[in-house]
Amino acid sequence: MSFTKWFLFFIFPMLMGTVQAQENLTGYWQPQLAVNYQVAGSYFHNFSVANRNYIYDDEEFTLKGRQLDLAHFSKLKIQDNQSVALGVQYRFRNNFEDKENELRLTQQYNITNKPFTIRYGHRVRTEQRITNSMTIHRFRYRFAVDFPLIGEKLDPGEPYFIGAFENLLSVAKNNAPQYDTRLSGQVGWQLNDGIKFQMGVEYRIEDYSSGLPQNVLFLLTSTQLSL
Repeated sequence: MSFTKWFLFFIFPMLMGTVQAQENLTGYWQPQLAVNYQVAGSYFHNFSVANRNYIYDDEEFTLKGRQLDLAHFSKLKIQDNQSVALGVQYRFRNNFEDKENELRLTQQYNITNKPFTIRYGHRVRTEQRITNSMTIHRFRYRFAVDFPLIGEKLDPGEPYFIGAFENLLSVAKNNAPQYDTRLSGQVGWQLNDGIKFQMGVEYRIEDYSSGLPQNVLFLLTSTQLSL
């Protein structure tokens, strides 16, 4: 609990400072529910639903819905520390604002390494974001670390930390390439053998090579069920 208090004490002043310092800033709150289960052997399924809501837009605090995401991933472990996955996601935007809905296809490779207490992860993704007007091809690389906050092994009821850094490249016909960067940190709790709860923040700089990059801040909460 002492780390959690320190984390909140550090994060909230940083968030307020970011809000006050950036004019081109958008803030979101995104809760998510995910279910994971083993199909057979090294083959796993993941289903998730996430709701993205504006909390800071046009230099004003607000609370209004932006989108709803439904996603499914099929993952195959090819070694103890490596996996490949295919994903499909549908994003409902038109129900919330005058934007196109989106179908997203994802291909993923993931490898982890845990020499001591800290686990390191490298993830490579390719995506096709399909709407009625265009298809955007996106290429992503993420480096992540996670470790228990009490002791060397994560036991039920104990907290852990996850940090990640990700770079993205988006390309589409007749559009200039877009480069994005994401930095996130979350604290989670292993409530029991099958339930995890996480909360944290993510900061994104979108289209940072343009003349006016966009600053995006997320408050993240998620519940993960393993069946």
